This record gives sequence, C-alpha cells and structure tokens, in this order.
Amino acid sequence: MAHVLVIGASQGIGLETVRAALAAGHRVRAFARSAHRIALSDPNLERFAGDALNGPDIAAALDGVDAVVQALGVPVRDLLGPVRLFSDATGLLVPAMEKAGVRRLVAVTGFGAGDSRDAISPLQRLPFRLVFGRAYDDKDAQEMRIRRSRLDWTLVRPGVLTGGKATGRYRVLDEPSSWRNGLIARADVAHFLVGQIEDPGRIGKAVVLIDHALPL
Repeated sequence: MAHVLVIGASQGIGLETVRAALAAGHRVRAFARSAHRIALSDPNLERFAGDALNGPDIAAALDGVDAVVQALGVPVRDLLGPVRLFSDATGLLVPAMEKAGVRRLVAVTGFGAGDSRDAISPLQRLPFRLVFGRAYDDKDAQEMRIRRSRLDWTLVRPGVLTGGKATGRYRVLDEPSSWRNGLIARADVAHFLVGQIEDPGRIGKAVVLIDHALPL
C-alpha cells in the first residue's frame, strides 16, 4: 500500500478520492486549506492544512509520500473571472515533486482540456467556452506543465460530474478517436484515480472518463 497525498481533499473529487484510497488500504495525507473540516475517521488518514499556492506548504506535504493525486477545483462563482489556480498550483507542485523525488502524479483536469478540446461536439462548443473557457484555458496550461515534467504522470479528464455512489460502470477512453463527453459520478472518478496510484499502465497518457455519453 502507498502513502498518498491528495491535493484538494476537502470536497468534490478530492474528498471522494480520500474515501476511496482509505478503503483500498492506502495511507492518505489529505491536503486542503480546510482540511480540519474533513469529517472522516480512519487511522490511516492525516489531515494537512495547507495552501496549494504556497510553496513551503507543498514541500512539507510531500515529505514521505509515494504518490500525489491532484484534484483541484474552483467555485462556480469564480468561472467568470480570470482563473490561474490550476496552472499556478501545478507550477509549484511539479518542481517540488521533482526535488523531493516523488515521481507518481495523477492529475484531474477535465474533458475539453488539452487535445480533448477537439472532441467537443459543435453544439456543445459555444456554451462550453462561455461557461468554462477561462478555467479550461488554465487547465491547458496545467497539462502542458505536467507533460514537460520528468514525473510519471497520468492526466485524467472526467466528463460532466454528478453526485451519488460509484457505479463501477464507467468507461476509460484511452484513444482520441473514442473521446466524447458524458456523465460520471465523482465517486467513480475517485475509484479510477486510486487504481492508478500503483498501476504504471497509463503513465505518460491522458484518458477521458464517462459513464453515460451525452447525446450531442
């Protein structure tokens, strides 16, 4: 079992990843500014209060871990203004990991980031850009920084996120020709992320995750 640092651990995919990693028997360091609010009880859980945009916090959090799951998010209200969280945080994380000798990085971006943008259907493209354009421009920069690194990285691009329990029915779309948008539970995304922690099969690759494809 691994010692895993989950960045963005207090909510959303990050919190689901903490749950899934603990259930799989991993030791988890849950990193978030509001880590003290994580309402989970497990002897393998360490709550680590820190800021993903603070270099010393990141360096301290990397001490002794084997792998990192980066699952950052921004509030909906912030989507209308400039978004820099993803690229700025990654710009700190990558060199810190390289310096610390922590090689495994599983990073959540999203369907529409990087070269998956070309797979957005024409009818979805305009509303996607209007709502998520600034965030996904920043996710593009995030992915580019990771790709240029010396890390053993995997980029994970889930479709439209939903709540609820994991279904186990999700699909992992490895080939660009198969990429499409769809719905997927955060818990299913977390299940996949945890499976990648010690699996080298998708190192240096980007995948899209969906459960049900959207009709357009």
